Amino acid sequence: MTTGNTTRRKVLKYSAAAGSLLATAPWSDRLAAQETLKVGAVYVSPISEIGWTKQHSLGVEAIKAELGDKVQIRVIDSVFNPQNAERVFRELAASGHKLIFGTSFSHGTPMQKVAPRFPDVAFEHCSGIKHLPNLGTFEAKYYEGTYVAGVAAGHMTKSAKIGFIGGFPIPDIIGPANALLLGAQSVNPDVTCSAIFLNSWFDPGKEKDAAITLISQGCDIICSMTDTPVGVQVAGEKGVWSIGYASDMSKFGNGSHLTAFTLDWSSVYVSAAKAVAAGTWQTSERWQGLSDGVVKMSPLNPEISAEAVAAINKTQEDVASGALHPYAGELKDQDGNVKVTAGSVLPDGEIRGFNWFVEGMTGNLS
Repeated sequence: MTTGNTTRRKVLKYSAAAGSLLATAPWSDRLAAQETLKVGAVYVSPISEIGWTKQHSLGVEAIKAELGDKVQIRVIDSVFNPQNAERVFRELAASGHKLIFGTSFSHGTPMQKVAPRFPDVAFEHCSGIKHLPNLGTFEAKYYEGTYVAGVAAGHMTKSAKIGFIGGFPIPDIIGPANALLLGAQSVNPDVTCSAIFLNSWFDPGKEKDAAITLISQGCDIICSMTDTPVGVQVAGEKGVWSIGYASDMSKFGNGSHLTAFTLDWSSVYVSAAKAVAAGTWQTSERWQGLSDGVVKMSPLNPEISAEAVAAINKTQEDVASGALHPYAGELKDQDGNVKVTAGSVLPDGEIRGFNWFVEGMTGNLS
């Protein structure tokens, strides 16, 4: 995730480099097992009942459950400004924390500055794309979840119009928005999707206005990739369907929550902590989805027909196994230009650098 302090130009610049990431390299064994492992976790927003930061907090809790009194954890939330983030990472490293997690794209540059100064500390960056000998990254294939959710949307929409609310127009959000529509179009080719970007991860007021705008335009399904349940709440209040993100948001949907593509970072957090404690940690790039259990689908709404449920579940199985790729061609952009030819799929590097909308999407990417 990123923040308002990161420009779209910078995001696309960094994303373009995704195809030339450093190969996984062994890290030194300087982090020998110690009696108490000090771990730092830096969150981009407050810990709430649901959402992006909540799911990262569950990863931290998984470390506690696994290592017990062998680990000491310090959590610092609401760190989104890059200058503040650099200070926080530096202070954590200087105070003996041997494993430090950053949870926002905006934490990238600060971590890249701090990590070389503390070669004996392992840094793990969620949403990062640059590696150093002691800086690894992990990310989720959000688009797999949105494609499956899109199939649900395709079965349930009556207006053939769905709405998408994103935090920022960055590849991690543009790609999933595209996949949402492609999943819906696999059921009904006439479905279109309107997208609104808030340029914020946490702005309930702005998100409410965006949801109301999309519904007024005829969208009868709303999907939000932000750190609040507001899109789901507004949809429930207005009597349209919703799709949640990061956490199961059904409790906020007034019965209209179709499903959610949720995130489970526990395996990443626990494996990193155990490796650091054992002195075997190494820098790596992890990009995981349905097959790894990092992306999961929440229970489907009971109003969905048995036939549709079977189709949704089959889609999930096929995406997880690799039998179906959400970005298989032919794919055109919103101007009608062929971007992926029939019989081929969009390469991973281009998925991670998405800067265009598929045909049927409307919205401004600037």
